[in-house]
Amino acid sequence: MSDVTQILNAIESGDAQAASQLLPLVYDELRRLAAAQMAREKPGHTLDATALVHEAYLKLVGVEDHGDKPRGSPSFANRRHFFAAVSEAMRRILVDAARRRQSQKRGGEQVRHVIDDLDLAVPEPREDLVGLDESLQRLAAADPQAAELVQLRYFGGVSLLDAAEMLGVSPRTAHRLWAYARAFLHREMQV
Repeated sequence: MSDVTQILNAIESGDAQAASQLLPLVYDELRRLAAAQMAREKPGHTLDATALVHEAYLKLVGVEDHGDKPRGSPSFANRRHFFAAVSEAMRRILVDAARRRQSQKRGGEQVRHVIDDLDLAVPEPREDLVGLDESLQRLAAADPQAAELVQLRYFGGVSLLDAAEMLGVSPRTAHRLWAYARAFLHREMQV
């Protein structure tokens, strides 16, 4: 049993110190996953990788205002389950931020231009995160394992081989699921 799994078990059983021991063990990996995700975001995003890690971590293992007692007693079976939950939390945070940006109260479809950014030669990514989330939910209804693979790869920044191991499938099955999921999402995003 890994150190992370032991600490997750301690958090589940109510150990107040365990939550503070978990972050130093997983921070570098979480930061790498968040940085990979933020690289796909539009420039000028209000979140950075560090803020995304902290928000996701607090959503999952957050502590009370005094920092002494874990809230909600999260339950994670193992390291894989924890990282899957973190990538889900990151996805939710980014989708919520995209929805806020698109809301009418915030200007809706209007595009904000900063004068300094107008001279950029690199085209701005045109990702529809809300549409992707809706398509991913439809994929989850059709094939939950393929949806989890997409979530691990796209939102978690995990390689295909690592995702196969996390899902407990062979690399060949992971390649098949990845091809299916990409085709499914491409078709859904075109509609």
